[in-house]
Amino acid sequence: MIPTDATGETAGAPSVTPAPKPAQSRAARSQPGDPARFRGPARRADTTRRLLARPALSGLPDGALEKWLAAEGQPAYRARQIRDAVWRQYAGTAEDLRTLPAPLRTSIDEAFRIDTIVEDEVKVADGGLTEKTLHLLEDGSLIESVLMHYPARGFAAAGRPAHRERNTLCISSQAGCAVGCPFCATGELGFGRDLETAEIVDQVRHAARRLAVNGSHITNVVFMGMGEPLLNLDRVLDAVAVLSDPRQFGLGARHVVVSTSGVVPGIRRLTKLGPQFTLAVSLHAARDPLRDVLVPLNRRWPVGEVVAAARDHAVATGRRVSYEYVMISGVNDTDLDADALAMLLRGDLAHVNLIPMNPVAHTPWQASPPDRVAQFAARVRHRGVGVTVRANRGQDAGAACGQLAADRAGEPLAPAVARRREAIVRQGETALRGSRSTDSLPPDLAAAVRDREGS
Repeated sequence: MIPTDATGETAGAPSVTPAPKPAQSRAARSQPGDPARFRGPARRADTTRRLLARPALSGLPDGALEKWLAAEGQPAYRARQIRDAVWRQYAGTAEDLRTLPAPLRTSIDEAFRIDTIVEDEVKVADGGLTEKTLHLLEDGSLIESVLMHYPARGFAAAGRPAHRERNTLCISSQAGCAVGCPFCATGELGFGRDLETAEIVDQVRHAARRLAVNGSHITNVVFMGMGEPLLNLDRVLDAVAVLSDPRQFGLGARHVVVSTSGVVPGIRRLTKLGPQFTLAVSLHAARDPLRDVLVPLNRRWPVGEVVAAARDHAVATGRRVSYEYVMISGVNDTDLDADALAMLLRGDLAHVNLIPMNPVAHTPWQASPPDRVAQFAARVRHRGVGVTVRANRGQDAGAACGQLAADRAGEPLAPAVARRREAIVRQGETALRGSRSTDSLPPDLAAAVRDREGS
């Protein structure tokens, strides 16, 4: 995801302390940012066994906590006390469960993990409006979240603001990503693993803890961070259920956005479930030859199939679908692309967000200039499709998806970057001639697609 904003006001940001050295040493066997830690099957298997043996409090299935407490001979009201500590005080350790007797705190610490995130490294940008956080997980994996502040502005009746304060959090659903979009830093890292439910919602708890210092709270959550949410759909749905549960985080589902690069079976499944959250599609091109390059998943589910599934979703749920479109100079910002986009979406319950591309080391591309973005937007609007132009957020904090994790991985070797750029240029030239890609899906993505189609 590339964090975006449509406002320019400033807001105070919570203070940030450097990542503590002791927490870093826990991951010394696999240095944060080392790409190898994403791909170590033996380590992941060991970690998975350990996590399954000791689940996390924030991701427990409904009723599991009550069942455990009953087995321990504890009264039922302890469940409410524990949830309040986890979701109102944002407990990070057993010592933070202050309303519980010491023996019960010890038992909980032995049976559960209180937090799945070992360490946060926060970078602040835009005068405090944007906070980019690199989260270190227990197996050394790195994931990212971005907190975007939108201060109250304007005045309405009785001195109330015309636009209330909003705090939107963008979160990750996977460590790394298999889709491999060439304009995305996460795609260059490759795929590590799916996040468990608690690892997803603990990103929210950490951001909420920082906001609580200033008396603020999270108003919106978007699944647009690292990973493809619909390739980890069960856990994403569990996470949304936890976040919308009034006993836990209590955020209305209509304040949640789940994004996809085009996993058609996942979209169809969501349509049958009829969720109240918003569906967003990372589109980036309306023509198959170009989208084959920009979104490799298009080689399996072409853009027409993706939009047809999203269209059916909008009709079934009555909720507008958002289409995200990263603007790349000379690649997908032509009049031909604008006309193709308008033709694809005209008449649908849909809205397009245009986002200038953030520069990424391994790609030769640059963002479309502002005047070109404005012309593109006007052309699409003129043909009857709603468009918003988003301004990038957090560029001086590496706020584009995967940039902090990529920075930790170190600069790629110059020959590797050159080969990557040559391949992108070659594929792009083929796409601009109107020819479909003959390349197969990247191995990680092919495996993920097989898993999704077999489920």
